[in-house]
Amino acid sequence: MPKRVMTGTVVSDKTDKTVVVLVERRVKHPLYGKIIKRSKKYHAHDEANEVKTGETVRIEETAPMSKLKTWKVIERVSAGRGEAVEANV
Repeated sequence: MPKRVMTGTVVSDKTDKTVVVLVERRVKHPLYGKIIKRSKKYHAHDEANEVKTGETVRIEETAPMSKLKTWKVIERVSAGRGEAVEANV
């Protein structure tokens, strides 16, 4: 069976070797036909701790690594916008 691959945005990288990826998909409402957004968060394995918050990544389904982690980061699609840094003037 092929492994599922998804693209999403990293929303948290606080835990060791784990990132939380928000995947948004667009679906058509069954009755009204309007296109609506649905989102879900996935915990993904990041062995080298190289992915940071705000970056877009591609994740792949794997065998369960822990209670929540069943995905791993394959590649970084695009770098995120850096976090705002306040200057002391």
